[in-house]
Amino acid sequence: LVMLLLLIFLVTAVNLIYGFLSESQTRKTIKGMFDQYVPPAHIDSMLDDPDNYSFEGVSKDLSVLFCDIRNFTTISEALSATELKKLMNDFFTPITQIIFESNGTIDKYVGDMVMAFWGAPLDDEHHRSNAIKAALLMLEKVEELRPEFMERGYPEVAIGIGINSGMMNVGDMGSVYRRSYTVLGDAVNLSSRLEGLTKFYGIKLLVGEATVKGLDGFLLRLIDRVKVKGKTKAVDCYEPICALENADAELEVRVAEYHKALDCYFAQDWDRAETILTTLSKNEPDALLYKVYLERIGTLRKVVLAEDWDGSFTHTSK
Repeated sequence: LVMLLLLIFLVTAVNLIYGFLSESQTRKTIKGMFDQYVPPAHIDSMLDDPDNYSFEGVSKDLSVLFCDIRNFTTISEALSATELKKLMNDFFTPITQIIFESNGTIDKYVGDMVMAFWGAPLDDEHHRSNAIKAALLMLEKVEELRPEFMERGYPEVAIGIGINSGMMNVGDMGSVYRRSYTVLGDAVNLSSRLEGLTKFYGIKLLVGEATVKGLDGFLLRLIDRVKVKGKTKAVDCYEPICALENADAELEVRVAEYHKALDCYFAQDWDRAETILTTLSKNEPDALLYKVYLERIGTLRKVVLAEDWDGSFTHTSK
């Protein structure tokens, strides 16, 4: 009987030790895999239920963000290697903190660009609004950093941000030599294209129609209906100006007037659209967007449009 009880005790002890070591190794693996991508709070939540998280590829509805420093080549040429390194570290640190605090996941840094997404590895039903909130905070942070950078003798830093949402493939991808937890898909490509278009319209933030669908709490204005390079279907893109609670009456009136001009533009009522846009341009002489439409109207007056013209504009560059 003693030998039987001793055997039972030893088997139980071995199972307990094995379970502890196995769980410890799983937690260590998860922390090692995701530590560079997600904030510490995410790691803690994942460790509470480690079996639900892995690097296996899945298809999910996510939001992805691209943020790029404007005129980075000019900036890099004006600084020494040490100064450039300091500038980039001081820029990426608060930007990354904002992404982490809004439940985002860092995908990668590529030169002066940061890519992030929301909705994986942790599920986030508010990934669209969280991505936009993060983008608005990033723009505010850059404004805060500008005086500090200028005091150091750095060139002026400005950014452009593109956001899009939709079904994407997310998981551990790469080669046997190097892999990363990243997202792929048409929705990701469109987000990158939207970031590039911010310069064309003279704005700082541009999001796709899939991101604003069903979205509340933000003052949005429709920027354009575009066909980006590599796409044949037109997509409406918007600029989130601010949270609704921060919008004053004057700003809301300006946005409403602009939308009236767009309605006239899509209806081919060139005269009324031109009148409204001219007034808006006089009140905001630095706004490139109004000038873009006024120039476009001048061109469209001289051509015969197809019967199925939908007002979309085709961009041939990335």
